[in-house]
Amino acid sequence: MITVDDPDDPRLSDYTGLTDVELRRRREPAEGLFIAEGEKVIRRARHAGYRMRSMLLSAKWIDAMRDVIDEVPAPVYAVSPELAERVTGYHVHRGALASMQRKPLPEPGALLSGAERVVVMESVNDHTNIGAIFRSAAALGMDAVLLSPDCADPLYRRSVKVSMGAVFAVPYARLDPWPRGLETVRDAGFPLLALTPDEKAVPLEAATGPAASRRTALLLGAEGNGLSTRALRAADEWVRIPMAHGVDSLNVGAAAAVAFYAVTR
Repeated sequence: MITVDDPDDPRLSDYTGLTDVELRRRREPAEGLFIAEGEKVIRRARHAGYRMRSMLLSAKWIDAMRDVIDEVPAPVYAVSPELAERVTGYHVHRGALASMQRKPLPEPGALLSGAERVVVMESVNDHTNIGAIFRSAAALGMDAVLLSPDCADPLYRRSVKVSMGAVFAVPYARLDPWPRGLETVRDAGFPLLALTPDEKAVPLEAATGPAASRRTALLLGAEGNGLSTRALRAADEWVRIPMAHGVDSLNVGAAAAVAFYAVTR
């Protein structure tokens, strides 16, 4: 336990400027770190095998995190809430932050070999949507997530927070090049179902009934634009969630949850 009262202390560098999205997007993957925020998320990251670099705690969280402090051979920086805000750039409501070491990402083929239900995301670059999709994937029994190269970082602080740590529960990999990498999925025996509101798509229940393949890869596109023409062409089938009351589509996070339930039930 190390008490720190200088916001410019270089030992706190992992936590500086957390609200600068562009800076953190570049810096965290380059330095092999990510930030876990809140007691539950920190514990879930540890349970998933991520190594802790350090913790930043306000006084009221020291007792709650005492077992972690005693178990982990990493420095724990005790700071006031005011100093934490000056370092991070925002009021740290949950009072507990941990800098964690990233793991190397697995190869897509390694994930696919042991999976039956897979979600593939194209250009989903909103961290809130990434977190929500991972949370639904974990809760509804999806086995793996594959991301196009331009998808947002699942380990960015906002993604981790929205997912409540579910990003640690579902293994993921990057598919590169895109969309040619989709052939890896098809070669592993997964029919590619593209989720789209296009009227030419078949209702989701028609493609996920008792006769459907046990192995299924569900393609999701970004909010607004949806899947690209190239991804739609690569799919084996287009599927849609039937809408009512003149609504044309759902938010991608909500649509993902409905689709995951359909393909895993």
